[in-house]
Amino acid sequence: MPSQAADGKRKPPTAAVNLIAGGSAGMMEALVCHPLDTIKVRMQLSRRARAPGAPRRGFVRTGIEIVQKETPLALYKGLGAVLTGIVPKMAIRFTSFEWYKQLLGDPTTGTVSGRGVFLAGLAAGVTEAVAVVTPMEVIKIRLQAQSHSMADPLDVPKYRNAAHALYTVVREEGFGALYRGVSLTALRQGTNQAVNFTAYSYFKRWLIDWQPECQGTGTLPSWQTTLIGLVSGAMGPLSNAPIDTIKTRLQKAPAQPGVSAWVRITQIAADMFKQEGFHAFYKGITPRIMRVAPGQAVTFTVYEYLRDKLEKSNLAFVGGTFEE
Repeated sequence: MPSQAADGKRKPPTAAVNLIAGGSAGMMEALVCHPLDTIKVRMQLSRRARAPGAPRRGFVRTGIEIVQKETPLALYKGLGAVLTGIVPKMAIRFTSFEWYKQLLGDPTTGTVSGRGVFLAGLAAGVTEAVAVVTPMEVIKIRLQAQSHSMADPLDVPKYRNAAHALYTVVREEGFGALYRGVSLTALRQGTNQAVNFTAYSYFKRWLIDWQPECQGTGTLPSWQTTLIGLVSGAMGPLSNAPIDTIKTRLQKAPAQPGVSAWVRITQIAADMFKQEGFHAFYKGITPRIMRVAPGQAVTFTVYEYLRDKLEKSNLAFVGGTFEE
């Protein structure tokens, strides 16, 4: 059985468990869902206004164009930057979420209210955004935005890979360029994780209470974890799509000397509305939901599975059963 506290409740996972389970879950999520993220970014960066009567350029058409013009490997542009940051990102997300939950919980019983879970998720999202996500996404977006054929050796892109993109951005624009859009990224990640963890925790608690056989372990069957991860993962993108679209355009563009981030944000938002209409703020929402929702389903399923296995193990470095 998973390690439990004296009152019978499941103990919070250790930092080592969060590192291994969270990191592995994040890697699996990235490998499975990254092509949809590339399509989402291309749609958000597209500035073409739709001509009257012309068909909408949806995610399927965008994906087909990328594959036809740049080969299927182009769907994995920026994956190196994602994989480099995914382990610390997920470790920070789950570890900080548990830490904030304990901080916000009742000091006597340890019970955390729905409001506490929401605030813990919000704080965890902001923490991961500042620590890892913003620099990772700046590099990822620069790579994904390049429309070059990976099959043509003469079509040389500006950024060859994640390491080269990192070096080039810092050399040409300074270290601060890696944190362009940090406020929007923190707002997006914060709202994402607040909604995500709140919904997931609610559904998980409800299903455990509904099934007496799950109450002793505090765990659900994997298919139920996948289902509630899918549902909770879809809620975040719907709540903050305009933030994500503006952030993507801000991080793709080079800095403008003497122009503050807030001025750039308002300029981008105004130009989008004037030139492309209100729907531009929701460009890429379909592939984003298709990216984030299955991604959260994969993340929670793999995380819960590995957490359970690690806590049942006798490995000292993950805080296994030797502690009981």
